[in-house]
Amino acid sequence: MRTQRLTMAQALVRFLKNQYVERDGQEHLFFHGAWGIFGHGCIAGLGQALQENPDFRYYQSKNEQASVHIATAFAKTRNRLGTFACISSIGPGATNMITGAAAATINRIPVLLLPGDLFARRNVAPVLQQLESEHSQDVSVNDAFKPVSRYWDRINRPDQLICSVVEAMRVLTSPAQTGAVTLALPQDVQSEAWDYPEEMFEKRVWHIPRAEPDRAILARAAERIRSAKRPLIVAGGGILYSEATEALAQFAGQTGIPVGETQAGKGSLPFDHPRNLGAIGVTGTPGANIAARDADLVIAVGTRLSDFTTASKTAFQNPGVQFININVAELDAFKHAGLPLVADARVTLEALGAALDGYRVKDNFAKCIPQWKDRWERETDRIYGLRHGPPLSQGEVIGIVNRLSRPQDIVVCAAGSLPGDLHKLWRTRQPRGYHLEYGYSCMGYEIAGGLGVKMADPSREVYVMVGDGSFLMMSSEIATSVQEGYKLNIVVLDNHGFSSIGGLSQAIGSHGFGTDYRHRTKSGQLDGAHVPVDFVALCQGLGARTVRARTHEELESALEAMKRDEHTTAVVIEVDKEMRVPGYESWWDVPISEVSGIESIRAARAAYEEALKKERHHEVAAGAR
Repeated sequence: MRTQRLTMAQALVRFLKNQYVERDGQEHLFFHGAWGIFGHGCIAGLGQALQENPDFRYYQSKNEQASVHIATAFAKTRNRLGTFACISSIGPGATNMITGAAAATINRIPVLLLPGDLFARRNVAPVLQQLESEHSQDVSVNDAFKPVSRYWDRINRPDQLICSVVEAMRVLTSPAQTGAVTLALPQDVQSEAWDYPEEMFEKRVWHIPRAEPDRAILARAAERIRSAKRPLIVAGGGILYSEATEALAQFAGQTGIPVGETQAGKGSLPFDHPRNLGAIGVTGTPGANIAARDADLVIAVGTRLSDFTTASKTAFQNPGVQFININVAELDAFKHAGLPLVADARVTLEALGAALDGYRVKDNFAKCIPQWKDRWERETDRIYGLRHGPPLSQGEVIGIVNRLSRPQDIVVCAAGSLPGDLHKLWRTRQPRGYHLEYGYSCMGYEIAGGLGVKMADPSREVYVMVGDGSFLMMSSEIATSVQEGYKLNIVVLDNHGFSSIGGLSQAIGSHGFGTDYRHRTKSGQLDGAHVPVDFVALCQGLGARTVRARTHEELESALEAMKRDEHTTAVVIEVDKEMRVPGYESWWDVPISEVSGIESIRAARAAYEEALKKERHHEVAAGAR
């Protein structure tokens, strides 16, 4: 056996740059380089290995959490067929990545994390930034990655790398099990040499399978659909990852079954598709939520059925409702006592379509769908057409950005009140035109995520819509977008605080306590004047060309100028957070204090207890399978 004497870090980089994936006969490079910030735990080992391998590009982020968000957004845009490695030193550099790891794993997105670690030989411990434990010498801050990683290992000897990297790739390329993978790399081991077999560095292509549905369960699913009177499809992110948008359009068109889209699944159908009722759940449209309420059969495709989709188990109120769950993950396919089709979304929709040849929903149900669609389009037009303020309403800003963007452009968001309004209002015209990180709803994802999206598809303009709260948590990657030459169009909405949680605070009777950016007064509370924050200066200081807009006309002018600019640009606009987009036919379970000295909280608790009565226990449905 021929070998090469390399450091563990050199061997790792050489292995990563020769990994490929293949699906449907198309081959893709899997790792497109490494993001990170060098520190004493990685600059000598991994840093030197990257220096010696310029064809495996190193990208310098400004925050380690942002590194992971960039990689996650890139992988999501590439339908999980490509990603980055993310490196860090031991200590705060490593733990900065934990939030990003949680976002990747919860959203089922492949990202490889390579944090530096303590010395395997231990004799110089405790080293700078080392967490000591009186119970073990084999504990470091990197153990905190375990619950947010789909695979975790610590490479304590250079020869262990051979086995570990293959297991890491197994998980990263699994449609069902993917997420963050963490390989903790002791800093001394990174620099140790070993004779690695040359076969380790040969090109390796990992096949991404399209799992076929079980024939017997497929037949039962077709039988259930044929007997249903008011079926509904819930389209999740699995539709997009499976590249099943055309299959869904054909299936919905053939059967006449309406579709409601989750946050991850928005864009599964164009907004104007005759069967697309739009957003579903807590942030859903009236038509989609009414269809969910009355559905006797729910066909959940590629969705985790989270509380925002199910309105905390209150969305599906038909006493006899049943579920068919199409998902590559058994965990999701068995939810709500559903009939589990553990299979690829595209393959299964095509097979179901063939099994349902000649079937179509009844006319009395079919006629409701265009009525619901027309009603919602008129409501969207109303919100888009408001002439409120200044300051403008958030819904108006969304409408202006949507109208002036092109069908192929991509909107990026993650947290605050914007995701709910975008879910309802954004008119998605092409697949992947809507990029929301809402599995973890991580504040600070937006600008870093926008950069990852732009890198994944430079041909499409990216509009990052971010509230002031998320902007203040992480705006650093504006500088990185300028450094790397990837243009972002950033729209900063300034509402002087946390609009989303402020609205929730009001809804639970707390009057927005602690949710505005206000000076502290002699009362001891944060109830003084608004704290002035100059977001224009902040964006400019990070390298973006920035303007402030106050009116419809100024915002439109700024957006038109953005289109012509090849540089990262930003527009800052104040919005009236009290002029909110309503909720429609839905509810979210946020427990309210059972005992309180505040009357408004007591009243909210009484309403909460009434709403709680609508929660269902679908998991114990008799005869579900």
